[in-house]
Amino acid sequence: MPDTSQPALPEETTRSRKAEHLRINVERDVESKGLGSGFDDYALVHQALPELDLRDIDTSTRMFGRDLAAPLLISCMTGGTREAIRINQTLARVAQTHRLAMGLGSGRALLESPELLESFDVRELAPDVLLLANLGAVQLNKGYTADDCRRLVEMVRADALVLHLNALQEALQPEGDTCFRGLLDRIAAVCRRLEFPVIVKEVGWGIAPDAVRALFDAGVAAIDLAGAGGTSWSEVERHRIAEPWRARVAAAFAGWGIPSAECLRRAREVAPTETIVASGGIRTGLDVVKALAMGADLVGIAGPFLRAADNGCDAALDLAREFIEVLRVAMFCLGTRSLSDLRTPPRPILAAR
Repeated sequence: MPDTSQPALPEETTRSRKAEHLRINVERDVESKGLGSGFDDYALVHQALPELDLRDIDTSTRMFGRDLAAPLLISCMTGGTREAIRINQTLARVAQTHRLAMGLGSGRALLESPELLESFDVRELAPDVLLLANLGAVQLNKGYTADDCRRLVEMVRADALVLHLNALQEALQPEGDTCFRGLLDRIAAVCRRLEFPVIVKEVGWGIAPDAVRALFDAGVAAIDLAGAGGTSWSEVERHRIAEPWRARVAAAFAGWGIPSAECLRRAREVAPTETIVASGGIRTGLDVVKALAMGADLVGIAGPFLRAADNGCDAALDLAREFIEVLRVAMFCLGTRSLSDLRTPPRPILAAR
């Protein structure tokens, strides 16, 4: 359980902050400014003679014991509020229908207030999907233990746990938790004690190669790089801040981070065989293809699915269909029958513009 010797936020504060985050992400422009994901810097090389039948294209993959129809993750987004119930249930139906992976929003609010389980618990709607629980890694420095992590995963019946890194976001929040000292050792200790996979992810500013290598050496099962170029949580926090000078501090970081494509390329250099999720600014099906061609095992998408889910289940289902079909057609036009073919160098499927 959390260390009660630390000053704790009231439960309602955590919940209201989550509600604000959801509203701002849906209603405001929170994209990074002046910094793209970097995938536009690469072009896919068309194969005029693919020597394949489109019907033979196989987009399926397997991860952490679950079969996926496509290597797509509906990334960790929300939970803990009434509106999150509708969003998460919609996304769970999409994940189950199309056999995609799904991540839940931060479970801190759930650990504080178990009565919020309804806004997180989607397993009945998505019995077959790879489901990821989620907790801020910094909470390990606030008294949360491996037992708390296990309890969270059991409560939502997840297959794995995501520990998210959000140092910049915490630094900008007036109520932020900013003690990241010694966190790598705590992550390593949790990985040793837990019997399910632990994934570490950023929230949109990327993970540099030295940290990628250190995290894998610490025992994490996968890393979600979550590079820059998509939703900027400094921009989200800017919209929450009432004091003008503090808002200007947040605005200074609108273009902060490592672009997603560069983040992925460099991560693969130091971790050639480990499981890597590419996310951050993935906005089109061709972004997905490029990320896979650069070595991603799974590609995470958050903002587009959140906005689609806000418009209803049909919109979210159609978005998933779009991503999967663009992937399938692109693989055909690249002459790659399987994801293994797509990822295997030196096939000339990707070129710098």
